[in-house]
Amino acid sequence: MVFDESESQTEVAGKIPSALRQWPVQMHLINPRAPYYQGADVLLAADCVGFSYGDFHRDFLKQKSIAIACPKLDQGKEVYIEKIKSLIEDSKINTLTVAMMEVPCCRGLLALAQEGAKRANRKVPIKYIIIGVQGNILKEEWV
Repeated sequence: MVFDESESQTEVAGKIPSALRQWPVQMHLINPRAPYYQGADVLLAADCVGFSYGDFHRDFLKQKSIAIACPKLDQGKEVYIEKIKSLIEDSKINTLTVAMMEVPCCRGLLALAQEGAKRANRKVPIKYIIIGVQGNILKEEWV
């Protein structure tokens, strides 16, 4: 699938700084008890979202701690569920935002987040954002 570049390119004056607050970011590598998750608003993003949504750092990542995952290609989804549960219970995160693509395989990321939240003793608000394959926001909703 190829997109019309003339429709998607806009000029931005100056460099846009990264809003990344921590490392590592890949779900298998994160420690859910790390200090940067304590009481944080957390963004759980599908791997493709950061490449598809042009203002990813400014609109989604700013002032959030992050974890990224691919619900289709990553192995060990039970580990992801336990890490989400730990973020909620042990790090006492404030909110969880799940950013995913409109493609069917991405829906699994929201399901993983909801299962982790279901297993946790604490409750946190969960929001999901669906990004279209051309980089537009299709839906944004609290669950």
